Amino acid sequence: MPYPAGYKYTKDHEWIDLAGDRGKVGITDYAQQQLGDVVFMELPEVGRTVKVGQSFGTIESVKAVSELFAPVSGVVAEVNAALKQKPELVNSDPHASWMVVIKLSDPIEVGTLLDAAAYEALTK
Repeated sequence: MPYPAGYKYTKDHEWIDLAGDRGKVGITDYAQQQLGDVVFMELPEVGRTVKVGQSFGTIESVKAVSELFAPVSGVVAEVNAALKQKPELVNSDPHASWMVVIKLSDPIEVGTLLDAAAYEALTK
């Protein structure tokens, strides 16, 4: 699965799709392949402040529990409630299955993230 060119990526295998001062955050195809079948997700409450690199929740698969790391600092503006009922959506379409929307507090942080080509090189 190709990595969407408009997204930015972390070395921890999260993506962010930016629109103005907000970004939808999820995990990459590579991450969901490593996890296997996702069975549960713990996501933060709306209004929670997150810092770049800080854990904002967990994702549980049949193999392991992994932390989810914020690609940017800001405030959680939305949480994808559909993933609470159907966490397995992350396996079928990881680049459309956003987990949270973060309202960025420091847009300069985006410059430290990887583009699709750099992320793809990282996962080879």
